[in-house]
Amino acid sequence: MDGPVCGIIPPYLLQELADKSDDDSIRRSAQSTLALGAALHKKRHEWLAQRGIVPDPILESIKKSSQVDQKTKDSAARTLQLAQEVRDERAAEAAAAAAAEATPATTTTTTTTAPPPPSGTTSPPPVAGAPVSTASGFQRAVYDMQNQGDADRPETFDLLPGTPRRSEGDAVFASDTKVNEAYDNALRVLQFFESKFGYRSLDNQGMKVDSSVHFGDGLGNAFWIGFGMGGREPGQMVYGDGNAMLHNFTACVDVIGHEMTHAVTQFTTALVYENESGALNEHISDVFGIMVKQMVEKETAENADWLIGEGCLLPGVKGVSLRNMRDPGTAYNDPRFGKDIQPAHYDDIPAVMRRFGDFIRDRDYGGVHVFSGIPNRAFVLAATAFGGFSWEKAGQIWWRVVSTKSIPNTCTFIQFADATVDAAMALYGEDAARVVRDAWNTVGVVRKV
Repeated sequence: MDGPVCGIIPPYLLQELADKSDDDSIRRSAQSTLALGAALHKKRHEWLAQRGIVPDPILESIKKSSQVDQKTKDSAARTLQLAQEVRDERAAEAAAAAAAEATPATTTTTTTTAPPPPSGTTSPPPVAGAPVSTASGFQRAVYDMQNQGDADRPETFDLLPGTPRRSEGDAVFASDTKVNEAYDNALRVLQFFESKFGYRSLDNQGMKVDSSVHFGDGLGNAFWIGFGMGGREPGQMVYGDGNAMLHNFTACVDVIGHEMTHAVTQFTTALVYENESGALNEHISDVFGIMVKQMVEKETAENADWLIGEGCLLPGVKGVSLRNMRDPGTAYNDPRFGKDIQPAHYDDIPAVMRRFGDFIRDRDYGGVHVFSGIPNRAFVLAATAFGGFSWEKAGQIWWRVVSTKSIPNTCTFIQFADATVDAAMALYGEDAARVVRDAWNTVGVVRKV
């Protein structure tokens, strides 16, 4: 089966832009992003696990909008095409993750010892032999694709990662802020996982994190490319430059946290990217992405805005973000963009499917972006009920479920809810378990007796 391209902008919103925009640049950008899928389809034996921050509904709306330019529509269309044509690799993603986990890591690099996990966590200890070089303790490199990566020329994908611009310990790259943003924000994500959960890089073995900026011509997305991309194991971050509506991906630490968490999921739960398990895959990325942002901004759960990707929307777009975790379904409502259709309660799924079922099945892999708002809201409710910073209790509970691999890769919402309740009980006792169960009950994910 093809693996999805899960950009932060979903394919169905790219399709909207590509079809409806009056702005030629927006139409072309959306179509370019969609068409990228055709080329990736030809290379799907190499590109097994793709993730992106822009959900399909936004891309679909942009593609179809009559109020955006052709360039942006083209960009959205290409991104949608990329996602559509690699869907069948979903099963291969899970298989690749399982195979990687079963293969012992080998390295001859200098060993290092990471700090122990915070009290109450259940992270496995960092693996000896993890690579480390500079004072940051991590390995990062940022490359420049110089707008190469042509959907009509599949061989150009072999140019990834591109021209080296900044490696671990290098000085600021003066001529390109995108390089420095990708470099700095990757470190913030890595520091978050290590300091809050005792987890070393994205695989708990100190893996190097590569990022490529300026990918494609007006590509309106950012995504994690997983196992098997052109032989570049185990994966890397890729950033497009965006278009007249969607941009600024390298500057949004929640976006980068979201995408890099897809890599963590790749190495832990390997949740299948469709239906409820796929929505949980997206949910986990939103949860850890938003916690990175809250750490950087020093926000408590109560004071945080719980918005994913608000920095990606250009002025003039009628919306506040790509997703609103506290209030699903309210992130945006723009004639060029479409309306946020995320339900906030499990009982609302049938009504959403009656209106948008074909769309959700065909363009959102069974609702991975649309239905992720339900568990997102449950996490917000639990985190705010606990108080303090979101990673102090709620984050530790969710991390225990992820890091101990206590759920199947086809996990349903109720299975995940039960696992978080069990984790809360194990870590903090009966009162905490009740808080988590109440959060899930509030969003309609209720244990049937």
